[in-house]
Amino acid sequence: MEKINVWGYLKEYAETKDELLKAVTEVFESGTLILGQKGRDFEQAYSDYIGVKYGVGCDNGTNAITLALRALGIGEGDEVITVSNTAIPTVSAIVTAGATPVFVDINPETYLMDVTGIEAAITPRTKAVLPVHLYGQCVDMDPLLAIAKSHGLYVVEDCAQSHGAEYKGRKAGSMGDISTTSFYPTKILGAYGDGGMVNTSDEELANRLRRLRFYGTEKTYYATEHGYNSRLDEIQAAILLTKLPQIEHYIARRRQIAAMYLEGLADSSLILPKEATYGRHAYYLYVVRHPRRDAIIEKLREQDIHVNISYPWPIHTMTAYQYLGWHTGDLPETEHAAREIFSLPMYPSLTDEEVQRVIKVIKS
Repeated sequence: MEKINVWGYLKEYAETKDELLKAVTEVFESGTLILGQKGRDFEQAYSDYIGVKYGVGCDNGTNAITLALRALGIGEGDEVITVSNTAIPTVSAIVTAGATPVFVDINPETYLMDVTGIEAAITPRTKAVLPVHLYGQCVDMDPLLAIAKSHGLYVVEDCAQSHGAEYKGRKAGSMGDISTTSFYPTKILGAYGDGGMVNTSDEELANRLRRLRFYGTEKTYYATEHGYNSRLDEIQAAILLTKLPQIEHYIARRRQIAAMYLEGLADSSLILPKEATYGRHAYYLYVVRHPRRDAIIEKLREQDIHVNISYPWPIHTMTAYQYLGWHTGDLPETEHAAREIFSLPMYPSLTDEEVQRVIKVIKS
């Protein structure tokens, strides 16, 4: 009985090895390893895919958020509204930029930002709303954008988990003032190492982002503002450029797997993901829910099926962020979900047989 992981890349690599190694060889033979043509080509190709004008590649999705906030002039003394049900990097990046994260609760059906809670969280210090398009699905953006506009707030989309997800026909990352993403290997469009990008249709913001990612410089060795060392590696850009034409295939396969789970587990006691009527779920993760989660995970592990919890600890309850003043009980839907959710195996090279085995073991 073969092990089934929650994610894996080895099958994909075996199928695309020649093409990937050709792209990497082209980088080695180009004479440029940092900020070269592959990076520029990928920035433009990914921007075109999501429907914005400019892309600025950087070293990871965490720093993409920090760069985006700094480019907007957000820092010390400012507040950014986001969620606690997210990966640590979302909040880490806000803090690194010098700002203070302010949390709102989640919608219990989608586990995404409950936009009805935004207005109550706005203070005179609020500068931006940072919706996280989590698990492969977009936040309900129209009401969020309306609230932000009425209060003069920036909207920064965190799209690390939502490559190709859609909201009323618009791609994740195309709706706010600026958006960020990650190309960490597990992502829908994953590198074979770290990588990230900031996207915008504002030329001035794009130019500032290019300075910020390279020590604040426009000319070699001369900084016009304080910046960072945060550049997308040319090798990773080449790999991503090679994989990008397959992104719709990746999403279609993920949706196939999700449909198999939906059919196979419909009569189980699991709470299955709900696809919002307003958009296309790209199923970066297939997040289910059950009050006896830990026992189910243990039974799956006994059958060599390994799942994940995204995320078991809400960020506002973590020791690192206790100084923000949030307490257990402040975000009840977030905290309740964190005790029950877990993610089933989900990646394009997962076979039908493996999916059926997961379903069979869960139902048993």
